[in-house]
Amino acid sequence: MAVQVGLGRSNFVPISVASLCPCSRARPFLKPLEFPSASTKLNIRLTRMVSDDMYGIPVTILTRHRTVMAVARAEPDRLDEGEAKEEVDEGSSLLEKEEIHIEEQHKASQLKNRVIFGFVIGISVGGIILAGGWVFTIGVAAAVFIAAKEYFGLVRSDGIAVGMTPPPRYVSRVCSVICALLPIWTLYAGHIDISVTSAAFIVATALLLQRGNPRFAQLSSAVFGLFYCGYLPCFWVKLRCGLSLPALNTNIGYSWPVLLGGPTHWTVGLVATLLSISSIIAADTFAFLGGKAFGRTPLINISPKKTWEGAFVGLAGCVATSVILSKILCWPKSLPSAVALGFLNFFGSLFGDLTESMIKRDAGVKDSGSLIPGHGGILDRVDSYIFTGALAYSFVKTFLPLSGV
Repeated sequence: MAVQVGLGRSNFVPISVASLCPCSRARPFLKPLEFPSASTKLNIRLTRMVSDDMYGIPVTILTRHRTVMAVARAEPDRLDEGEAKEEVDEGSSLLEKEEIHIEEQHKASQLKNRVIFGFVIGISVGGIILAGGWVFTIGVAAAVFIAAKEYFGLVRSDGIAVGMTPPPRYVSRVCSVICALLPIWTLYAGHIDISVTSAAFIVATALLLQRGNPRFAQLSSAVFGLFYCGYLPCFWVKLRCGLSLPALNTNIGYSWPVLLGGPTHWTVGLVATLLSISSIIAADTFAFLGGKAFGRTPLINISPKKTWEGAFVGLAGCVATSVILSKILCWPKSLPSAVALGFLNFFGSLFGDLTESMIKRDAGVKDSGSLIPGHGGILDRVDSYIFTGALAYSFVKTFLPLSGV
């Protein structure tokens, strides 16, 4: 951003440095000159140029703006005070408008990036879900590894580390690797309980045997990281890959392309995963739109932008999506089961979102990272899915058989 100062209908004359400086002396080698006549007008125009910085007003504008104000006040007895004040007010108004314009450009750019990258991510995730098996598991492991790194980065941030002792860096890195290996082990072994217990034991032993004084805060934050970033996401692998019973209740199952695995690939796990993820996306989308349109009452202090009105709209959208997809996919068969699954997905997504908001609030950051333009970090995108996988799997595995589905 640059400012062009035009001097019209006036002669170019130097101005006394003494008049611009509050001190009583001027430097001896600077000779002050006066205006040639009192009737000469100083016509100052601020012309807007192309901005190179879309995130804020450069220091140059503010500096030159102060210079303009100093020039206007330099010779009060020779310059009409009304005109000087008018020119200064015009410059201030221009700066305010420029700030608003730049902020609007920044928000528009963020929204554009959010939509573009959200669409790309949606297509990629959809393909990974349909592929299933090792493709799905490796995708989950990669997301878990990045999310774990972001989590331990938040734990080591100034906002949290001031009130506690974070785990050493080597423990954080080991925990991130363990979290990434847990989904792979879940697919290979079919269970996860023993692996999580063993990982927690290894991390606890490493912390207890470290040099210096081991702290409980180190142990608690590391073990919670294993649970939050490693154990819970593994239920998505159990849901998608573990429930391999074919779901041949619709024509979609019988006509499923051979390229994608044939009818036997259309399983209960695939249908449950598609339904759960779709309802979570609907919950987030409807909650955002409802909060924008009707939001008045704050939901909770740790996330000031969330409102009760947005939460109710999100719940309605989540349940409606679950019911509609259950009718299309003919799974689950009963309406109460579809409604119950919608409720579980909504509250699981809301709880995961608020949990990450609490961590970020203590860390004093807005986003967990900057990997995805317009979205923040991986943890910002998957926070709604962390708890819902465990809830959806437990519901399908435990409660649906009891209702005859």
